[in-house]
Amino acid sequence: QVQLVESGGGLVQAGGSLRLSCAASGRTFSSYAMGWFRQAPGKEREFVAAISWSGGSTYYADSVKGRFTISRDNAKNTVYLQMNSLKPEDTAVYYCAAAFLMVAGENEYDYWGQGTQVTVSS
Repeated sequence: QVQLVESGGGLVQAGGSLRLSCAASGRTFSSYAMGWFRQAPGKEREFVAAISWSGGSTYYADSVKGRFTISRDNAKNTVYLQMNSLKPEDTAVYYCAAAFLMVAGENEYDYWGQGTQVTVSS
C-alpha cells in the first residue's frame, strides 16, 4: 500500500511558477514509477508527467514540455512537479499517482492522491 498526499497548489498569475509536492507513505516508494495528472473543470483527467523509480527517466505531455519538470527524492519519499511559465489553461486539480511502470495511461496507476488545486489567473 502506498498513500499519497499532494501539496503546493494555489493561485498564481500567468507566467508565474509553483512547485507541487507529493509525499508518499510506505517503505516501497522507491519501487514505483510516479506520475502527475490533472483535471480541469468539465474535462477528462489527463497525463502531465512521469518519472521512473530511479529518477533516471522522465516523460512529459507535449502541452507542458519545456515548462514543467518532474523530479523525485527517494530518501524523502517525495515526488515534485516544478511548474514554470504557467498559463491559464494549466488551471486544474493536480494529482500524483504511483505505478509499477513509467507510463502515461492512468489505468496503469494503482495509487492516487486526493489532488491539489492550481489556479492560474490571466
